Formats: sequence, C-alpha cells, structure tokens
Amino acid sequence: MSADSETTKAVPVRRRWLLLIASTLFVPVVVLGVVEALLRVAGVGYSTELLTPCTIQGVRASCYNLFFAAPFFPAGSVQTPRLYSIPNKKPAGTYRIFVLGESAAMGDPDPAYGFSRYLEVMLRERFPAMNFEVVNTGSVAINSHVVLPIARGLADRSPDLFIIYSGNNEVVGPYGPGTVLTSSGMSIPVVRSSIALRFTRIGQLVTKLGAQKKDWRGMEMFLDKQVRANSPLMDRVYENFTRNPRDTIAVGRDAEASVIVATAATNLEDCAPFASLHRENLSENDLRTWSATVQQAQDLEAAGSYAEALKVYLSAAKIDDQYAEVEFRIARCLKKLGDSRSAREHFLRARDLDTLRFRADSKINQISRAVASSIPGVGLVDTEALFSTASSDGIVGGDLVYEHVHLTPAGSYLLARAIFMQVAEKIPAAARSPIQADVPSETECERMLALTGYDRSRLATEMLRRLQKAPFTTQLNHADQVLRFTMQAQSMSESPNDTAAQYQWAITRAPDDHMLRYRYGMFLFQYNRGAAAEQLAVAQPWDGFPVFMPDGTQIK
Repeated sequence: MSADSETTKAVPVRRRWLLLIASTLFVPVVVLGVVEALLRVAGVGYSTELLTPCTIQGVRASCYNLFFAAPFFPAGSVQTPRLYSIPNKKPAGTYRIFVLGESAAMGDPDPAYGFSRYLEVMLRERFPAMNFEVVNTGSVAINSHVVLPIARGLADRSPDLFIIYSGNNEVVGPYGPGTVLTSSGMSIPVVRSSIALRFTRIGQLVTKLGAQKKDWRGMEMFLDKQVRANSPLMDRVYENFTRNPRDTIAVGRDAEASVIVATAATNLEDCAPFASLHRENLSENDLRTWSATVQQAQDLEAAGSYAEALKVYLSAAKIDDQYAEVEFRIARCLKKLGDSRSAREHFLRARDLDTLRFRADSKINQISRAVASSIPGVGLVDTEALFSTASSDGIVGGDLVYEHVHLTPAGSYLLARAIFMQVAEKIPAAARSPIQADVPSETECERMLALTGYDRSRLATEMLRRLQKAPFTTQLNHADQVLRFTMQAQSMSESPNDTAAQYQWAITRAPDDHMLRYRYGMFLFQYNRGAAAEQLAVAQPWDGFPVFMPDGTQIK
C-alpha cells in the first residue's frame, strides 16, 4: 500500500476525532447557553451588574445594584456599601473620582467622615471652578477579589481618577484562607472562574440550592478561622493580592483614568492581637516552660518592673517566637522603657503574627508599594508610613485608627490631605488659582462636614458597642479600649441648638450635599420629626426609592 493511500485514510480519521472533540465541547456550551437564556426569560435569579438604571430628580443615572455583592456572601450575610448613584451624562467641567476598597475605604463607622468626604470638601473649597464627583464604592468585608469587578463596572462611567485603599481583608474576605463567606485559598484562575459562574443565573440557582443561610455577625463569625503567618496558604494570598490590584490599575488606565494606590494603616499600639497560636511542633515540656516564663513576666509587668519583665518575655520568645501576644507585651515594655524604635518593630511583628488576620500585614503593604511603583504614572500614598510619621513616637495608635483598621476623623483628614496633594497636580491649569493652593485645615474640613460634638460622642458610643463582642473582648488590652471610648463618648457635650447650628451652617455652604442632609435629619429625629423627615427626604434623591425614618416609618 502506498504512502499516499495511508495518508488518505488517516485524514477522515483525524476529522472524525476533531468533530468528536468539537461536539464534546460545543454541545454542553450550547446547552448551558440555552438553559441560561431560559432562566433569564423565566425571571430566575438576578442581575449582578454593578449598576442598575435609575433616575435622580428626573435625570437618568445609574445606581448601585443591591444584588451585585450577593455572589460573594452567604444568604443572609450580604453586605452593601452606602447606596451611590452616578449621572449617566457627565457634566462639563466635572472631575469624577471613584474610591475603591473595604470598610476602611468606605469610612466605617460612619461614611460621613471617611477620607473621601474630607477629600471632597478640600477639592470643593480649593477648586470652586470645577465640579467634583467623589463616589465612594467601599464596602464591608470585601477584598481585592471584589474590588476588581467593581472597577470593571465603573470603567465606562468616564472616571478621571481611581483611588484604591485595600488590603485589610485579603485573608478573611471572599476566597481568602480565613474566610467564612466563600470557598477559600484558591488561585486567581479558579477564583475568577468561580466568580464568573456565580454571576450567571445557572450559578445562582446551583448556589441557592446548596446554600445555607448564615446571618451576619461581624468579626465574631471568623473566630475559628485562624491562619498562621508562616502558613503556606499565605503565599497564595500574596500572589492573588499582587495580581488583583495590578489588574484593577489596568482597568483604570484602560479607561484613561489616573490611579492612586494607598497602603493600609493599622492600629499597632492600641490593638492587641486578636488571637495567637504557638509554633508548630512545640513540645509539651517546652510549652510548660514557656507558660511559666510568661506568667513570671506578666507578674513583673503588672508590678511595673518593665526592664525585668522584658528580659523574661524575651526568654519566652526564644522558646516560641510565633506567639503574637508575647510580641505585643514585649513592645509595651519597650515603650514604657522609652525605646520607641524597638517597640514599633515588635508591635509590627505582633500584628503580623496575629492569627485572626483582620489587618493588612507588612507583606500586603509591601506589595501595594511594589505594584504602584512598578507601573509608570500610578500614584502612591504610603498611609502606613504617613501615619507613623504623624505619630509622636512613630507607633500608630488610637488617635488615628479607632480599633484595628477604621480611621478616626484625624486619620481620615491626614490621608485625604496626602491624596489631595496628588489630585491637585492633575487639575486642569484653568481651574487652578495660586491663592487657593493651600490645603484646608482639619478644623475647616470638619466644620464643612458638620463633625459636631454630638457626632464625636455618637461615634465613640458606636465603637464602644462594637467592643462588647468577640474578638475584641478577648484582646489583652480590651479594658483599656473600653475606658478610652467611654471617656470619649462622655467628653463631647454640647447643646442640641449648638449641634443644629453647626449643621445649618454647613448646609448653607453646600445645600446639595446629601450626606449632610442625611446626618442632620438623623440628628433631628429625636427633637423634631417633621423637620427630620424634610431633611431625610432631600437626602435621598433617587426617584422611586423609599425613604424611611429611623423608626421604620416610610416618608417617601
């Protein structure tokens, strides 16, 4: 038989195999496509687009879609940002800024005083010739896996600037190794495939059929999700965090927007580790020795013998160098002895060893710096270094960060000022004025935000309420934190008339500021419900959306 004859017979065989392979791949895709279409026609599931059409006083806009976050949370636990809207047509002379990140970026415990609000009033006051839209998309419990699709959902909304403040939830947020929200510890391709599936109606149906409702209980939901600093799972966290911000930056640049990346500031001095684990393979004999040594050091520390306590703690650390709480105790002793530089190193190590990983660790912030510096034109605000410099001893504490990651008004101002300096350079020359080059002071900003004594007390009371739950209740310095917030809550006294006057002045300066109206309405509720209803109705500008009073009464 000739070679040509053998080749002729081989061609149909190859074709049959190719057709078989093609049909094996093609038919399921077609079937899935048909099922997906039928589910959509039948109204099964929901749109997971970031934005949904809405109107604002008759003008077409896009509002946050309440179902967007559903694929990232168990049923009953869905967390959403404060609702935001974006006009479909960007007005001439408008500079549009999108803030991306987690609860710290959102401005928790109250977005009215987050860094984006400070930035907004700074820009408004110093560049009155321009209109600034600062849209804060930050949300509780998300991380960079969610920030990326948010950025993609905003890319066609004519952004001028993306600000990325992220990193605290990489372990405990969706797909992190310490999460209770989704599957965990997966690579980027698997994570993104999972997200894509969950966004489909088929994926939603499958998830719903197999899901169990899980009520949101905040940080205490994660108590049994401890992750060691030296766990191999952390390598995947760092790999994913390197990729996600880089891709988020690419989204912004493709949309012809500037991008600023900020590292995450964390409380070192006033936030003891949430949990500690002994090093692996610690023998029972070594554990007994370690326990006795630590007890001796604690007794010395309690007696005020800090130098002696330090020596004993260091001896314990030689036995077990992975226990976060001992590092924190070493840091406190060093601080008492006046060695703030060494104390800071141990406070940092205590944070990095904390096995309930609710704070960005040193490696996370290193990655943010590296990613930002590796891409030309991307701005970097090193919040961690900024806050350290602003702290008298270089150790960030409760004056700038409330508990573990959420910024105080002073911290929000500091971060906003640093971002303002970079944004100011991007403002068109025609809108600049030499006499307006200075940055508004913290006092000026807080007057325009109506950060009243009443509100400072309210915020401290809210933080005090949060401290009554785990894991805060198990922290070494829990009593000190409770005392600090109790004193803050009690020290901010002013008359209701003074509070109202401050709100009225701020609203006169910015009558279209919906956040101001909302906060004023909430304040008025306890004194004049009719006036409160008026303010709350103005604060919610979206046509067709109901407005409720704090007691649940619908007013619009």
